[in-house]
Formats: sequence, C-alpha cells, structure tokens
Amino acid sequence: MITHPTASELIEAVIRFIEDRAAPQLKDRDAFLARVAVNALNTVRREIEQGPAAEAAAAERLKAIFGRDGTWTELNEALCTGIEDGSIDASDPAVMAHMKASIIDQVRIDQPNYAGLRTLAG
Repeated sequence: MITHPTASELIEAVIRFIEDRAAPQLKDRDAFLARVAVNALNTVRREIEQGPAAEAAAAERLKAIFGRDGTWTELNEALCTGIEDGSIDASDPAVMAHMKASIIDQVRIDQPNYAGLRTLAG
C-alpha cells in the first residue's frame, strides 16, 4: 500500500506552489483569489487532520448524554430533534458543555486564529 504522499502532504504542496510560485506573479483580484484558495486548502487540511478526532469526541459526549450507542450522525440528529421538539433541554449542563466543546473544535478547524478562541477554550 502506498502511504505517501498523504492528502495533507498533497494539500501542503499545492499551498506552497500557490504561495511561492503562482501568487507572487498575480495582481489585484487574482492575488486575492489565490489567498482565498490557500485559506480554503488550509481549512480542508485541518478538517482532514482534526475532524475525525473532533467527531469521535462529539460522539462520545452524545453517547453519555443519551446513554446509548450510535454514530455521531444519528446522535447529533437525535440531539437536534430533541432540542427542536422540547424533549431535550438545551440549557442542560451536559448539553451546553457538548455544544461548547463542539463549537470550539469547529472553530479550531475553520478559524484557528480567531481572537476569541483562547478565551472560548479557556
């Protein structure tokens, strides 16, 4: 089985190409769009690297809330449905802790330089 280059390594190579070779030759809107592309690729890389652990942690929190097994998708859907229909109290400390942890994990992936992240993660 071929193990390299990994998806993250390929993404990094494309980022380096854009930043080091392509972007310096671009002007105005094209230079801006190159920065947007680099930001998008960095987000994809963080999702690949951090997403599975964040999802697994969320699934474990949801299993504790519901007291049953299930996939993240199933349990998250049950949480959303329960909050919507009122069978789950969104202000329950376990639910609030789960939502806060999930938000922190997602911000770490989407916007790791967000100024409030350190405060939020406390």
